[in-house]
Amino acid sequence: MIYPANKASLLMILWNMLEAYGIEPEPMFQEMALNPELMRTCSGRYPIDHIDNLWRKAAEVIADPCLGLKAAEVWHPSNFGALGYAMLASNTLRISLERLVRYLGFLSDEDFMKLDETEEGLRLTLALLHRNIDKSEQNDAALAVTLAMCRLNYIEELAPVSVTLARPKPVCSPRFFEYFRSPVLFEASAYSFTLPNEAVDKILPGSNPQLAELNDQVMINYLAELDQDHITQKVKATIIDQLPSGSVTDEAVARRLHMSSRKLQRQLQGAGTTFNTLLNEIRQDLARKYLTEEDTSITEIAFLLGFSESSAFSRAFKRWLGVSPTEYRKAS
Repeated sequence: MIYPANKASLLMILWNMLEAYGIEPEPMFQEMALNPELMRTCSGRYPIDHIDNLWRKAAEVIADPCLGLKAAEVWHPSNFGALGYAMLASNTLRISLERLVRYLGFLSDEDFMKLDETEEGLRLTLALLHRNIDKSEQNDAALAVTLAMCRLNYIEELAPVSVTLARPKPVCSPRFFEYFRSPVLFEASAYSFTLPNEAVDKILPGSNPQLAELNDQVMINYLAELDQDHITQKVKATIIDQLPSGSVTDEAVARRLHMSSRKLQRQLQGAGTTFNTLLNEIRQDLARKYLTEEDTSITEIAFLLGFSESSAFSRAFKRWLGVSPTEYRKAS
């Protein structure tokens, strides 16, 4: 299974929030199997499910329904990596927000933001997935930090025309009005804010197209490498699903991934591997794992790995490791 992930450095915002509330972050990160060191790397990413668990834990411990607003006080452009600096160097807020949506894959495997033109102005909306509708604190933080980025780019007094929040109205609702400086509609159908056109199209004092383009290139290169990693993970996951069927071929895997076998071969070549290499790696790894389980027979293992008969599995295993499956099992 492929687990969607977010850029690890984004979690530095929550780390800082916990510290601001007087809570030591590291034990909580470790409890959720999130290595804090990844936040300080350029390419580190955390599984989104683990991130969700961390936010839920933080919300339970802090018990502040306005927790998300604290993010706007402790964020930094570096939390967004090259995207943060590209946004700050954009010509206008419109271009900055368009950049955010265009390169969202740099931050997350999920497309969770979109832009729309409205009569009021430019509206940014969090595209709620079925799995994150109830994540009030995270969604509050996402809107609050995005507006903070706009204010840093434009002027601190920037106020949206309107704000909608798909969450119940909390007892601390005045803090939302105070932060957004705008009408805020709770229990709405979406999380969004709308900025007036005169603000989003004004040339920004920090505009630097060359710097923005340099950071764009960093993101383009990163996303290209990420795509290569993703294709190998997708192929591996599909191979594992199809192994027991005994018909694991590049054509069958390509069909499952909705592409031609030729396209699959090209993408794997670009990732520095081949279909047969991945198939053999998976079979070897699973074979070693199954052979440590005494209640799984050699014949059953051969079937699980997609071999038509145990003799074919035994020959392949001896070719991989130089010993037969039986000898390997005895030695382990």
